[in-house]
Amino acid sequence: MSSSTESAASPPVTEQREFWVLMGYAVVLGVFGAFAALVFVGVIKFGGKWYDDSNPRWFGGHWWWVAVAAAAGVVVGLLRRLTRLPEQVPGLFAELQSEHVDLGLVPGVVAVSAVSLIGGASLGPEKALGAMGGGAGGWIAQRRGVGEEGSKVNTLAGFAGAYGGLFSSTVIVVMLILEVARPGGQRLVKALAAEIVASSVSFGIYFAIAGAVFLGDYKVPQYTFHDWQLLAGVPLGLFAAVVVTLLAGFMMLASRLFGRLKVPAIAKSTLGGVVFGVVGVALPLTMFSGSDQLKIVLNDAGTLGLGLLVAILIAKMLTFAVSQESGFVGGPIFPSLFIGGTAGILVHQVIPGVPLGLAFTCLLAAIPGGLVAAPFSMVLLAAFVTQVGALQTAPVLIAVVTAFLTVGGVKYLIASRKQSRAGPGKQKTADQAA
Repeated sequence: MSSSTESAASPPVTEQREFWVLMGYAVVLGVFGAFAALVFVGVIKFGGKWYDDSNPRWFGGHWWWVAVAAAAGVVVGLLRRLTRLPEQVPGLFAELQSEHVDLGLVPGVVAVSAVSLIGGASLGPEKALGAMGGGAGGWIAQRRGVGEEGSKVNTLAGFAGAYGGLFSSTVIVVMLILEVARPGGQRLVKALAAEIVASSVSFGIYFAIAGAVFLGDYKVPQYTFHDWQLLAGVPLGLFAAVVVTLLAGFMMLASRLFGRLKVPAIAKSTLGGVVFGVVGVALPLTMFSGSDQLKIVLNDAGTLGLGLLVAILIAKMLTFAVSQESGFVGGPIFPSLFIGGTAGILVHQVIPGVPLGLAFTCLLAAIPGGLVAAPFSMVLLAAFVTQVGALQTAPVLIAVVTAFLTVGGVKYLIASRKQSRAGPGKQKTADQAA
């Protein structure tokens, strides 16, 4: 009786005025996100013209790059102090999960991220764009008083508007946001519709001005699908889990090293710039987000050599960790795609019987998939940017799920071991107190 009364009193979502108000805001956020992305990406591309990737081999960089990276570190430190940006900034996925962006941090995040990316840090533009889009959505909600649920929907629509042009695909953007944020109840319907509207408007404007900038960027040789490739997805996923674990180790090491340095924040960011600048001189493809650099690795895979590929893979993990932990600001998606794609090329070099397209696509999706619980988004992303066929996506999904479950299992074992070690000590202390 109560349920029927409640459904009678509550009309469908699409018959509520608030829903159509949010759709209107989604259109605005789509327009804002498109132009914000165009301006931000344009600025970092123009500012990064000092970089030269014509010689991707050992020591193909120039030593003056170290001065540029160090100068970027100085500016990052000054901007963090000027904008009062805290030492720990909420990550991209944390903001999506909370469906909230701290408006006070947005100016600092955008300014510091722009300098970080222009200076060659191994980070992507998605953090700053998400902060602008999500922040704009939250600001509109705050000004118009749409309530907590409406604010969360607006924030997610802002993210969708910011990413619609960057990823050149409404499907990828909507799936990624929904998988990470996981809105429930009626908010799911509102968020889904708002994200589709915002990302579609954004993509339409972005495409009309700049074209599709991400789809088909990493076209791999076509290969015929065979049943054994489904099984191959498992070891490829396990290898991805090993790479993710190694990356986590680099992150932990960099965090401890920079955390223990008793120096001003500006000195840490300057030191971080020097580190990834020196590494960039030795291995030029490790600098910047990795989006353009991965094309070079893929096209020149046969001539780079196995040793150089291993060095690039490890060095990229190092520069990504140093960039994040020394005070630079940026997103993790594009660097992890570079790491995944390079790892896939490495697998093909070691085992030529594994088609390049299979290894590249599986690892391209599985390494980001091992970091965040968004398997379908990663599969779609890999399929769209490589243009592999529908059948060829099945091993990719298996690789992503294998990587995610393996990394999750490792985390569980580590947490269980820590609890078992802490348990006897706590029990002993309690016994002594008694």
